Amino acid sequence: MDTHSALPLYLQLSEMLARDIAAGHLLDGERLPPEREMAAKMGTSVGTLRKALAELTERGLLERRQGSGNYVRRRPDAQNVYAFFRIELLAGGGLPTARLLSLDRMVKPAALPDFGSSDHAHRIRRLRALNGRPCVLEEIWLDAGYADRIAARDLSESLYLYYRTRLNLWIAHVEDHVSIGSVPDWAPDDFAPRPGATTGFFQRLSFDRDNRSAEFSHNWFDPDIAHYVTRLR
Repeated sequence: MDTHSALPLYLQLSEMLARDIAAGHLLDGERLPPEREMAAKMGTSVGTLRKALAELTERGLLERRQGSGNYVRRRPDAQNVYAFFRIELLAGGGLPTARLLSLDRMVKPAALPDFGSSDHAHRIRRLRALNGRPCVLEEIWLDAGYADRIAARDLSESLYLYYRTRLNLWIAHVEDHVSIGSVPDWAPDDFAPRPGATTGFFQRLSFDRDNRSAEFSHNWFDPDIAHYVTRLR
């Protein structure tokens, strides 16, 4: 687990398990190991694990049977913090974390598609990792109409969680265009594909609950570590 994550530890655990359920590593109806054994394997306390399991039970992804244990209940409609994060390790799943590279407010470049109501946007550049392995480079443009200023210290591991809790912006659905692209020259050294290399790439347009475009992003991912996955419901 990432002890420096903006997400509480129990929520990191529940999100990792939710992604494992979605990826098929934990099968519908499967009985989870005993809590003490599971906590030891995950490097956490029994109390923290129980809080994570309670979170999953509340979301309908687990069923607790008295005297028997916890059983997986796979739900295609289940929502989680990383519901729209569609990059997974090649083996499936993986807990997402993020490192902020830069944050700037600027006039929207002409090359960006039309989105939002302002002529300014916040450009957020981040390096994402799955289970600690750097694999996604992000350049996110949030329309400045939702927030005049953003402080780097306030950003969450999950931007959509930050949008919802701090900006009252709920991302309701996204439109992704997946292709290949060239890694930009601002890529940090720990992103294995070097600037100019061809890698997996997708562009995303995100919409709020009123179906207004709110955010646009470029995303480069390392195909040697991860792939793009979407599951139809």
